[in-house]
Amino acid sequence: MDRPRNVDPTPPELAGVHDGLAYVLHQAADEPRGGVVILHGAGSCGANHTDFARLCAAAGLAAIVFDQRGHGASSGALGAGVLDDVAQMASLLPGGVPLFLRGSSMGGFMALAAAGPVGARAVVAICPAGRDLLLGALSRQSFDFRLDKPALEQLLAVADLDAAVRALGPDLLLMHAAGDESVPIEHSVLLHGIAAGSQFLRVAGGDHGSISHDPEAQALALRFMLDRAG
Repeated sequence: MDRPRNVDPTPPELAGVHDGLAYVLHQAADEPRGGVVILHGAGSCGANHTDFARLCAAAGLAAIVFDQRGHGASSGALGAGVLDDVAQMASLLPGGVPLFLRGSSMGGFMALAAAGPVGARAVVAICPAGRDLLLGALSRQSFDFRLDKPALEQLLAVADLDAAVRALGPDLLLMHAAGDESVPIEHSVLLHGIAAGSQFLRVAGGDHGSISHDPEAQALALRFMLDRAG
């Protein structure tokens, strides 16, 4: 794996709050080759993805994890400003380097939807939730975090994932476990078919949360981004 020289095994981490969003910025020990915004899933929090953020930082990619609105220590409710929040987090990363997004489940949906607006160089989407699944969960009131239901429904209704993945093409890496009990793997199969040249890691067995913390899958995601960091 391509790694920078003289890597500090424990790169510095900076915690803060920006526009009501609680975050931790994992800084690269050397000059950063890129920046990564990491988006967690529904009902989760940024801290649950610290392992991947630290891996990125050790390899030369500054990485930021944050609590989405309605989650953890962030203020407000998840709603129409989700994509703006991604842009706010991206603004805290070093400038002048490629921007990457990595999202899981609902975070995978948001990463894909935000890719164009924030100018992401590439996206890693892990078990990304589909619009119909998210709208169904909203209708059933299945989510237990703070949300602005009408605003979030509107955002989901207008987000065009097909167009987003088509634009990403080979700069999209999809990962999905065949045993995912929450988001059927068929959704990623469809997205892979639309995004010409995209990469797709299908993991036998597993469950909805297993890929995010699997060392081999993390290494693949990191390699995918480093190959595009220049």
